[in-house]
Amino acid sequence: MAIEFGIFDHLERRRGVPLDQQYRERLELVAFADRAGFYGYHLAEHHQSPLCMAPSQNVFLASVAQRTERIRFGSLVYLLPMHHPLRLIEEICMLDNLSGGRLQVGVGRGISPLEHGFWGHQPDEAKERFDETLDIVVRGLTTETLSYRGKFYEFDRVPLELTPKQKPYPPFWYAGNVEFAGRNGMNFLGGGGLRSLPATAARYRELWEEGRNREDRINPHVLEPRVGSVRHLFLADTDEQAVAIARRAWHAYHLNFPKRGYEESAGGDGRPATGGPSLGGDFEFAHRVEACVAGSPDTVGEFVSRYAAESGMNYFAGSFQWGDLTHPEALHSMELFASEVMPKFAAS
Repeated sequence: MAIEFGIFDHLERRRGVPLDQQYRERLELVAFADRAGFYGYHLAEHHQSPLCMAPSQNVFLASVAQRTERIRFGSLVYLLPMHHPLRLIEEICMLDNLSGGRLQVGVGRGISPLEHGFWGHQPDEAKERFDETLDIVVRGLTTETLSYRGKFYEFDRVPLELTPKQKPYPPFWYAGNVEFAGRNGMNFLGGGGLRSLPATAARYRELWEEGRNREDRINPHVLEPRVGSVRHLFLADTDEQAVAIARRAWHAYHLNFPKRGYEESAGGDGRPATGGPSLGGDFEFAHRVEACVAGSPDTVGEFVSRYAAESGMNYFAGSFQWGDLTHPEALHSMELFASEVMPKFAAS
C-alpha cells in the first residue's frame, strides 16, 4: 500500500547544546527531509517546558519556509486558547505565502492545565476558547472584513488585508481525537498500538463521510484526507546499535516530557520533575509495544510494512530527533529511513 511520510517534532531541549546550534541543526534536518521526499513536517507547541524549544512556532516555521522547496509544514498543533485570533490569521497568511502555499494548520486546545494557568487562563475555559478562536480563524481566512461577537472576543468590521495563498485556506489538521477530526473534516494524526489503528481509521472515515456535505464543514477542499499515526523512530546500521542508543535517548525524553518543565525535585537538586508520558521511562515496554520503533532499516521497514498493510491509514509520521539524540545520530537515522524504507512504499 502506498503511504505518505511525515515528521512530528517536539524540538526538545538538548542539554549542553547552545540554543542557536539546536535551531541550526534542526533546520538542517528539515532541509534534508525536503530533499528526501517527506510529505510534511509537523511542529508541536508547548510553553515553559524543556519539551519544546519552539513555543513560537511561526518564528521557526518562517525559517523552514525559506530553507525548503517542497515539504509541507505547519503546527501540530497551535494551542488556540493561547493565540489571539487576529494575529494568528495574519501569521497563517504570511507563512502560506512565504512558502508558496505549503502551510498546514494543526489546531488544538492544549491538555496541560499548568500551561493555561501560567498564561492566566482558567483551564476549564480551554474548550470554549478553542471553539471560539477556531471559528474566528476559519472565518477570517475567508473574508475581507471580520465582525464577531463571542464570549472572549468581539470584532466590529475589522479589515483583513492578508489572504492565504491556498484557497479557501491551508488544510486543517487535528491530533489525538478522531471523533472531532472526522466530524469536522480535518486531517488526523494520532497514536495508539497497531492493533487499535484499523478501528480508528474506520471510525474517522465513517464520520468524514457523514459530514462531507455539511455547509459548515472545515476543509471542504480536501477530497482525500490524510489519516495517520506517530511513532518515535531510531534507525542504525544494526538492531543492537539502534536499541542501545534509543534506550539512552528514551530516558532523556521521559525527563523532558513533564509539561511544567524544571521544578525542584524532592531532594532540592533542581532536576526535572518526575512524571511524563503514560509509558514512563520504561524503554523496554515502549519498544515492546512499538511506541518506540528502534532497529536496522530491515527491522523498521518490517514494522512500516505491517503498518501499511494493517492500519487502514494513508499517512505515517516519525519523530526522528527526541530525547538526547545528537544531530549526527538523528541525521543518520533519517537518512537510513529515507533511502532504505520509504522507497518501498512510494506510490506507483
